[in-house]
Amino acid sequence: MDAFNIEGSAKTPEIALNPEQGTIDIKGRSIPENSVAFYNPIMDWLAAYTEKPASQTTVNIELEYFNTSSSKCILDVLKKLEALNQKSGNVHINWYYEEDDEDMLEAGEDYEAILNLPFKMIETKED
Repeated sequence: MDAFNIEGSAKTPEIALNPEQGTIDIKGRSIPENSVAFYNPIMDWLAAYTEKPASQTTVNIELEYFNTSSSKCILDVLKKLEALNQKSGNVHINWYYEEDDEDMLEAGEDYEAILNLPFKMIETKED
């Protein structure tokens, strides 16, 4: 299985999916014109990855902002990882938020409340 990368832009996050290391990184802003179209290749990659995952999967989500349609797509990504975690028990989510960004912290806490996945909230300093 190949790694999958998308370079970030002003409207889309940087995506780095590494099957050998078992890492999934989503970083930046997620306000694409069509969130479903943007996240579909990620969902396809995850479907293949969950068939033969690494022994441990670490997900790093470091978003500065995402819109409503992206939030649904992010939830779909996390639900796929939740299913993998139910099989393997080895999925960990690192949710990064800037120190004064209460909205991003709450978004992570909301996802944590909805899903049966171990979340670690990590506060970062503003740039």
